[in-house]
Amino acid sequence: MQGILAEVFLAAAGVVAGVIGTAGGITSLVAYPALLAVGIPPLAANVTNSVALLGSGLSSALRARPDVAGHGRTIRAWLPAYVALSLAGAALLVMTPGGVFDRIVPYLVAAGSLVLLLQPAISRWQQQRGQALARPVVGIAGGAVAIYNGYFGAGSGILVIVLLLLTTEPVLHRANALKNIILVASDVLPAVLFAVLGTVVWHEMWPLAFGAVVGGLIGPAVARRVPSAILRVLIALCGFTLAGYLFFVA
Repeated sequence: MQGILAEVFLAAAGVVAGVIGTAGGITSLVAYPALLAVGIPPLAANVTNSVALLGSGLSSALRARPDVAGHGRTIRAWLPAYVALSLAGAALLVMTPGGVFDRIVPYLVAAGSLVLLLQPAISRWQQQRGQALARPVVGIAGGAVAIYNGYFGAGSGILVIVLLLLTTEPVLHRANALKNIILVASDVLPAVLFAVLGTVVWHEMWPLAFGAVVGGLIGPAVARRVPSAILRVLIALCGFTLAGYLFFVA
């Protein structure tokens, strides 16, 4: 697929990816395969995808203010570590082959999707226990997710939502809005690194990025209107689908 047809295809894929991602799903579920479909090699597609979808995150973060009211302290607490560790993950991608890590990714995404489905039961268990997750557990899990976000990122949004639901914000669409802000801030420096040192395919990046910005503006409104139970299942299904795709590709 080449020329204007490829650009229209990528722009449409960007809109769908932006809506899915900002509403709690996985942008890479649509965007990454779309880049592969127009003939971009896997590593270049991953890097191009990371740069293009930054626009989706920025537009969704701008729309997230009503849903994150009162969570300034949470954002300030999470951002420094996430920004630094996401950059470390991006550096790891640029410098080293990722064969072993890529084989772990499908299981990580599937586990996050399963935990998302089970989150209401886990929260009830925490309340009965009268004890939240231990800080070291949250710190280690959050650090691992941040590194993975910079390294590959597909499904990292689900993992961040799960951590937020279990520790900070029990309402799904609010946890999703927090995730949008945390991840877009964490994705800026990796995108700059990929742009400078990576193999971004700029000609294909721009239509995908334009579509993602449009989708990112629509996505938060979708998330507010879909019931949490349905949204939870849809996000988890996105995660399981991506996990299956990544498993067979790996």
